[in-house]
Amino acid sequence: MARFLDQSLFAELAEKAADSPRGRHHHNFHQMEEPCHRMAVGLQPNTYVPPHRHLSADKAETLLVLKGRLGLLIFSESGEVLAKRVMLAGGDCPGVDLPPGVFHGLVVLEPDTVMFECKAGPYRPVGEGELADWAPREGEAGMAEYHRWMLAQFD
Repeated sequence: MARFLDQSLFAELAEKAADSPRGRHHHNFHQMEEPCHRMAVGLQPNTYVPPHRHLSADKAETLLVLKGRLGLLIFSESGEVLAKRVMLAGGDCPGVDLPPGVFHGLVVLEPDTVMFECKAGPYRPVGEGELADWAPREGEAGMAEYHRWMLAQFD
């Protein structure tokens, strides 16, 4: 059965993200064994998406902002910001296609933001060398300060 990417889905995701301690909530359109994973993700400004990369050659990732605003940071291997971009639903740049191996992080610039994400399945947790060793992980000391620094890149 079809599931529409409409305002009722966006409102549901925003509400569930607001209720989540992590500040985000996924709605999968795919089954886990499918080769193409497609999801809508509700995001709130308190969510921390640490700099990471996907090393598998088949893990290119496309992100499209459907509602709201996201800040995308692209980093060098050592943590230097190479590029930053505001991705705005309906704006000049609503999304990005990231090749495998590129360190990137996201910050939410508007409450109730919703993005669409597409990448190859199957799902696997972030592996060795995929989380940046120069940035704190979720829940680690220094996370809040680093998250504030990431947000400040878009002031």
